[in-house]
Amino acid sequence: MKFALSTLSTAVMTVMLMGLSVATSANANMDNVESQNDVPPVTVTQIVDADDERQTGAATAVQTDTTLSVGDNTVINDPASTTMHSQGVEQQSRLATLIDPITHKAVDNSYPLEVSSFLSLEQAQNILLQVSPKLAANEAAIAASQYQTDALKTIDNPLVFARVSASAYHVEEDIDLSSLKNGIVNEINNSVDEVIPPIPPTTDLPNFGELVGERLPESYDFNRSGSTTGAGIGVVWPIYTAGRTTALTGASDARTQEAVADSLLDKNELYNTLIERYFKAQLAIIAAYLREDAYDTLQQTDHMAERLFEEGFISRVDRLEAQSALADAKSESVNANNDARLAMIALQRLLRTDYRIKPTTPLFVSSRPLPDVSYFQDLALANHPGLQKVAAKRAQAQQLHALSDTGYKPTVMLYGYGQVEKDPSWVAGISATWKLWGGLDKTASLASSNAQIRQADLSEIEVSDNLLLLVEKNWHDINNAQSRYQALQSNVDLAAEVLRLRQLGLQEGVNTTVDVVQAQTQSLKARTEQAQAANSYVQALAALMQSCGTPLAFNTYLNAADIQLPILYSE
Repeated sequence: MKFALSTLSTAVMTVMLMGLSVATSANANMDNVESQNDVPPVTVTQIVDADDERQTGAATAVQTDTTLSVGDNTVINDPASTTMHSQGVEQQSRLATLIDPITHKAVDNSYPLEVSSFLSLEQAQNILLQVSPKLAANEAAIAASQYQTDALKTIDNPLVFARVSASAYHVEEDIDLSSLKNGIVNEINNSVDEVIPPIPPTTDLPNFGELVGERLPESYDFNRSGSTTGAGIGVVWPIYTAGRTTALTGASDARTQEAVADSLLDKNELYNTLIERYFKAQLAIIAAYLREDAYDTLQQTDHMAERLFEEGFISRVDRLEAQSALADAKSESVNANNDARLAMIALQRLLRTDYRIKPTTPLFVSSRPLPDVSYFQDLALANHPGLQKVAAKRAQAQQLHALSDTGYKPTVMLYGYGQVEKDPSWVAGISATWKLWGGLDKTASLASSNAQIRQADLSEIEVSDNLLLLVEKNWHDINNAQSRYQALQSNVDLAAEVLRLRQLGLQEGVNTTVDVVQAQTQSLKARTEQAQAANSYVQALAALMQSCGTPLAFNTYLNAADIQLPILYSE
């Protein structure tokens, strides 16, 4: 299974191709595994059952406002892909605010979506990518981290700024000039005495200081108002940052990769949860059918016991035992139906619908042996997002180490500023700054980042070891469930034949109703245990694919299975 991603103006539409051919072998080829870097960018919060005429509302799908593509996008030329892409474009043009059916909260940027209540596993997987709020939240986290990285990439670009100013002023002040006036008068009088030589006092000369002082005021009322304007353009360009910008953007990019790995972990877990609930619902439906079948059989047995009792062929104790067995069968049938209803509700909640989902993919078992465990262990080491997360953590530590190593290196900047006037003034130059003392301790920062790198290296060893052990456990669980299912087939055949003979013996008077009830119980037990073994096989296979980091490879084994259990619902 592969994804085709189509970039739209406001969102990334995820397209899943549905036309998979049935594999001829149970070997999981890497080409059949979804690229683990394809992150679903849309989510659906409400779905309307297209098969239920009572449902008249529209489904809602929440569409993210960011365009994000991580990894290589594989586009397959397939008519189904083209059709789904055109539907996605049409849906994108009808975005609205709709109500989530579970929480009843309004969700904006949503579009209507119609989905049948009869879903195969592959269809349910496709729907899950669109309905999961968890995946949508992870997508938003990835987008936020990537935008932060994009923002940091321009941190050392030239910063060009403009300054425009306009100001108005008004100054009013009463200035005291008396001291200044007295000083001037005294200075003039002293100067006159020094310039004019002494002569006989024939006539009185004027007092020049007083003449000047009379013309000078004691105070001055200063009152001025006006406005000024100015404009200028400046630039600051860090031409050398000692690698700080590269380290910052590298650390941010590593955080984005960690967010992608977390999203893949959550998506793989959701795929596994879907398979668990989908086939548990299928098992519960089979169990309810078997209980109903047993109840129908015991009804016939009870009717026959009633006739035999009326004719005197069996005792009252045998008759009461038949009635008791029938009552127990009815109670077990009701309980099994309730369990099936609960299992279907669990699947319904996962797919966020307001109606029941009816699974159409049967439980299955493959009689073919699995590839060697080493094949799956190699898949896990190559694809598991847990290792991708550890690698992202190590990359972050390396970038922090590089950032710490720039502590005492200079920062060089070019700067300039010029006024936009008739006779402009300007300034331009280059500056370099060093940290001489203070701030973060460079030695401690380097030691911290080295410790984080070592932590990531040791974590990789620990995670790899746990993955190898988990893969081997799941591999053995599949083989155990496979052998268990095959061994129970003889029990099913034996119990069915014994029940047939006991029913014939009851008609001939050879066997009692107790014998028939016991045979019916054994038959029901054998068939139920075999269905449970098939479910154990399916769940173990899903766990193995999840531990390998290739959850959609499960579909390859499903299509190649040569044993399929009966189903109640079909499209």
